[in-house]
Amino acid sequence: MNRLQEIEARLAEIASDIETRGAELTAEQITAYNAEVDTLKAERTQLLAANETRAALLSSIAEGRAAGTTVVQNFPTPGTSGETRTAENADPTESMEYRRAFMNYVLRGTPIPTELRANEITKTTDVGSVIPAPVLNKIVEKMEAVGMILQLVTRTAYAGGLNIPTSSVKPVATWVAEGAGSDKQKKPTGFITFGYHKLRCAVAVTLEVDTMALSAFEMTLINNVVEAMTKALEQAIVSGDGVGKPKGILAETPNAGQALTTAAPSYENLVKAEGALPIEYENGAVWCMTKKTFMLFIEMTDATGQPIARVNYGISGKPERFLLGRQVILCNYVASFSDTLAAGTKFAFLFNFADYIVNTNYAMGIKRFEDNDTDDRVTRAVMLVDGKVVDKGSLVTLEKS
Repeated sequence: MNRLQEIEARLAEIASDIETRGAELTAEQITAYNAEVDTLKAERTQLLAANETRAALLSSIAEGRAAGTTVVQNFPTPGTSGETRTAENADPTESMEYRRAFMNYVLRGTPIPTELRANEITKTTDVGSVIPAPVLNKIVEKMEAVGMILQLVTRTAYAGGLNIPTSSVKPVATWVAEGAGSDKQKKPTGFITFGYHKLRCAVAVTLEVDTMALSAFEMTLINNVVEAMTKALEQAIVSGDGVGKPKGILAETPNAGQALTTAAPSYENLVKAEGALPIEYENGAVWCMTKKTFMLFIEMTDATGQPIARVNYGISGKPERFLLGRQVILCNYVASFSDTLAAGTKFAFLFNFADYIVNTNYAMGIKRFEDNDTDDRVTRAVMLVDGKVVDKGSLVTLEKS
C-alpha cells in the first residue's frame, strides 16, 4: 500500500468514526480530527501534483523516443536567469524550486535542501499552559493590631459562678486614753459573680480546596481563627457592653470626679487626669488610647516648652510611649479623637489592667473536623469566658464635651 492509499484509508476511517459516534465526540476530539484531515488533504494534494509531474515527464520521454529524437529536459540552475526566486515574504513551498525539490524527494528520496525548509522555534509564549508559574508558599493579608490588652489583664480559670469577695469599707484606728478601749467594727463584704459567655469562630472550606490548597492556606486559616478570637476578647475587655459578652472597662461608671470632659486633647487635660487618679492607685495605672490620639499629644509642650510626650526606645529596641512619665498602651478598641467625634464619646482612659479579671471556663482550642453531609473541612475555636472590672478606683476617663 502506497502513501496515497494510506491517506485515503485514514480519511475513510475518520469519516466512519464521525458517522458512528456522532454526538459522543467531544469538542477536543472534533478539533483533533479537523487538524488531521487538513494535514492529510494537503499531503494528498502534493502527492497528486508530484504524480502529474512525473506522468508528464514520462509522456514527454515516450514521445521523444517515438519520434527518434533526444529529448533534453532543461532544469535551470537556481539563481540563474532561467529561475526566478519568490520574494522573501512569499511562501517558500509555492516556489518552483521547492516543488522540484519535493518531486525529487518523492521519486528518488533526495532530502529537501535546508534553505527550503520552514524553520520554526517554539517560544515560551507558545507553551504558557504547560509552564506553571511558581507560587510563593505565603498568603499576604491585611494586618490587625491585636495582643496588646490580653497580656495585661488578670487571668483566671475557674468554673462558672465564680464569686470574688469585695469590700469598700476599711476599719478605722482611733486614739484612746490609757485603759480605754475602742468601738468594735464590722467588715462588710460583697462579691462579684462571673458567669460565662460563649465565644466561637469557625471557618469552613470544601474538600476540594482543602486537598488542593497550599500548606500556607491551612496555616493561615488557623492563624485567622486565633486572631479573630483574640481580637473579639480584647475588644470586649475595653468596650464590651456585658450583654452576651464580658463587660468592658469603658462600660463602668468612674468614681466621682474621675470622668473628665474636654473639647480637645491638651496638656491641661493630662494634668487634671493625673490629679483625678487617687494616689493609692498611682502604681500600675497606664494610659490607653489609639495611636492617632496619642500623636496629638506629641506636639504639645508645657509652659517651659518641654514636650509632654516621650517616645523612647527600651532595652529590647521597641518604642516605649509615655505621657507625663506614665506608659501609654495603644489599641484600636477605643474611639480616636477628631473634630467630628460625637459628644460624650470616651477617647482615652487611665486604668490599671490588673484590676480587670478574665475568667476562662473553657480555654480556647483549635479543632478540625469534617462535615459528613457536605464533606467540608471545618476549622473551629470555642471558648467560654467572662470578664469584669473588680476595682474601678484607677479608672479615669476623657470624653468629648
